[in-house]
Amino acid sequence: MELRELRGGNGGSVGGIGAATTGTPGVSVNGAPSPELGGICIGGAAGGQRMPTRADIFMEQLNATNAKKVALLLVLGFIVYHGLLNWKYGSDSCQWLLSKGRFKGDNEWQPYGCMVHKYSLTDTRRCLRYLAFFDNKNNFVFIGDESIRLLYERFVEQLRLPLAADEMADEEDNNASVTDGSARFEDKKLHMLAQYIRAEEVSPSLVEQLYRLESEKQLSSVYVVGFTYAGLLAGNTTDDVLRQYAANLTLLVAPFHRLVAQTSRVLWKLADRVDEEKLPAHWKLLQNEQIDRLNHVARGVFRYTEASVWESAWHIANGLLDNAIDGHQLCAHGQRLEVQLLWNMYCNDYMNYNDGTCCSSSEPYTTLQIVAYALFGVCMALVCGMCLRRWVLHLRGQTLYVPLQQQQSYDGGRAGGGSPSNALSALITDYGTPMVALSLLGLILAYFYLCDRTNFFMKENKYYSEFSFWIPVGYVFALGLFFTEDSRFTKVLNRDQTDELRGWILLVVLIYYMTGAQRVLPIHMHIKLLISGYFFLTGYTHFTHMWQTGGSGSLFVRFFQAMFRANFLSVLLCFCMNRPYQFYYFVPLLSFWLCIVYFVLALPPRISSASVDANPLHYLYLVCKCIGCLGGITVLFMSEVFFERIFVTRPWKALFVTTDDDLHEWWHQWKLDRYTVAFGMIYAACFHIAQKYNVFDDNNHGNLFSRRTSISVTLLALLGVGVYTSFSFLCRNVQNCEEIHSYILFIPIVGYVVLRNISGILRTRYSAFFAWFGRISLELFVCQYHIWLAADRHGVLVLLPGFPTLNMIITSFIFVCASHEVHRLTQILLPYAVPSDWRLVMRNFVIFLIVLIPVARSDGMF
Repeated sequence: MELRELRGGNGGSVGGIGAATTGTPGVSVNGAPSPELGGICIGGAAGGQRMPTRADIFMEQLNATNAKKVALLLVLGFIVYHGLLNWKYGSDSCQWLLSKGRFKGDNEWQPYGCMVHKYSLTDTRRCLRYLAFFDNKNNFVFIGDESIRLLYERFVEQLRLPLAADEMADEEDNNASVTDGSARFEDKKLHMLAQYIRAEEVSPSLVEQLYRLESEKQLSSVYVVGFTYAGLLAGNTTDDVLRQYAANLTLLVAPFHRLVAQTSRVLWKLADRVDEEKLPAHWKLLQNEQIDRLNHVARGVFRYTEASVWESAWHIANGLLDNAIDGHQLCAHGQRLEVQLLWNMYCNDYMNYNDGTCCSSSEPYTTLQIVAYALFGVCMALVCGMCLRRWVLHLRGQTLYVPLQQQQSYDGGRAGGGSPSNALSALITDYGTPMVALSLLGLILAYFYLCDRTNFFMKENKYYSEFSFWIPVGYVFALGLFFTEDSRFTKVLNRDQTDELRGWILLVVLIYYMTGAQRVLPIHMHIKLLISGYFFLTGYTHFTHMWQTGGSGSLFVRFFQAMFRANFLSVLLCFCMNRPYQFYYFVPLLSFWLCIVYFVLALPPRISSASVDANPLHYLYLVCKCIGCLGGITVLFMSEVFFERIFVTRPWKALFVTTDDDLHEWWHQWKLDRYTVAFGMIYAACFHIAQKYNVFDDNNHGNLFSRRTSISVTLLALLGVGVYTSFSFLCRNVQNCEEIHSYILFIPIVGYVVLRNISGILRTRYSAFFAWFGRISLELFVCQYHIWLAADRHGVLVLLPGFPTLNMIITSFIFVCASHEVHRLTQILLPYAVPSDWRLVMRNFVIFLIVLIPVARSDGMF
């Protein structure tokens, strides 16, 4: 964000939107650095002049351009850092799952650098059934002492289905325990066998049994082994005992190696520490120092072998030591966490759960992705060739012409103390050309791919708590209130206000997705209300434009401009990230309602303020249009079969279905806001008609109504907002809440608009902080999927592991800079993609459809 835009009154525009007026000190009207700041002097408070201080020059450098340079350096630095990590430790996230991690505030375990899926009974059996379908044998062997037996029992517990009385006997036969304390569980339908073999220490019979298991050729088995020695409770762990323990463990290396050669995985579970104060009498001689020495020996023996030391299980037990039963037995919660790690290790790579990246391979790339990035690569090569040509011409002494806008930036750089060389000026081409814009866009999308389609960067699960949600929300609103300034407008819902509203809506929605707060129903419903408010503004603003201008100019061109701004990034991401259009659900919804709005407004007669003056019958036409719009939406809603017949029709079916060819997500999102845009248009119509007949006056800085009327209207607005908030707390079912939401959402939205505008003081001030984010709100919403969140918004991107708060700050900074740059590049490409001539627009649209034909054929759209 450009700080000068927030500190000054009505600073320059961002991303080509809006017009600059009175500037901030040291900033010219067009947003470039003022020559007075860099070269000579600055106007003082009393009309005098003074030389710029270091603080003035430093503050001038706090702008979006320099912020993006810092973000680029951070990205390059983290690419080098994670490249070194992958080079040293490899890219297999299983090692992170089994080695490191931490407890989050909800007492759940977060592995280091990867995400775990919480496997239910259904998920577990689905995984085993999937593997059994391909004739895989699901074989699990637990070998060890009492702690391993408890882990085995918890493991089997997650596989058992509720059984009828006549099935109990068969189940007991399947789980019969033998006299030596061993046990087994078998499910023939799942090709699944789990067995427990009791062992207190290494013995010849244990080694022989391991070789026998190896001879059975049970491929892809999982072996969990862990024990110390028989005399542990005696507390006499001397150096001789440790040497003997190491020698005994060495006997296991050869059988472990042969098991791993059969693509099995062998996990050595370290001995858990104990709570010495809670130990029973016959455990009192045992000390944690002795356990640590035994674990140190085990780590040394298995460090360079094919067996994996299961460090994360030890960390889990140590973190839950206060909850240990009798001071030495891991609590049930800890056992469940360890079992979850086993299932994530075994199933993630087959099931491809979005929130389970541990032990999961990267998604394979497609031909379309190769073609898309190849085209971006061609653009980059052409730009590099242009730069090289300019450099060669410069060396030959030829005069190079620099675009005026770029020359001004050079002058500003020299005035600010910079001294770019002529050679550098010769190398840099015009950053406003579409070829350079496409090249920069290709680099940004390559970063998208690296973040979310590979395992190069780390990912972690979301974490929700009251503090993790409300503290960022409070901090954001504190910043928004701090950066408030006078608006150039006095109108209700003027440009500054709508940008501000979109900004804080998107920031709260982003915090909601970052923290996973959807589990809290009142928060969930208020977020749905905020998203509805965004669509409400869409209906309001486009109707207002038609009412005020009468559709002067080409409404056709304006429609395509709006569609291009809404869809450009999403369409590129569909190609480059291998995701369906419906994946970015907000964009399809926005595009659909834009089509409805422009269809209704473009239907003759076009209704505007001037047209109703000329022909009052247009009021009736306006009512008919609104009733027709609401009626058509209601017909679609009342018949889900009719709805499906429309939206699953080829070739546009691909725009509304998910990867699984399912229309349910589109149906759910559509019906949730089915009336919202229509409510926005109806509110705009009522507002402008009331304004036309002087019900209120917003052409000045005063209040909209008299004092008594203002108080009454304010109380009604507060009541409307309070009613929705009370409803969100009293409603207990998500489905019922969302159904009622569709009918009452306009009440709190209109209430907010009234509260925001009824006072002249509030109406003529706005938050430049929120407005800045509002101008790039669409890019923020789409970009969050891949470079702020991770795993298709199911997790959180981790660039700096081990420091979650600092990581969030860094990823947020890079994410905002990337979104702002994408917005800027979209504005550059807009006039080339959607020219002002409607014939050229049609030509470009036909070319785009032709390009889509091979893509559509490969996806089965035809």
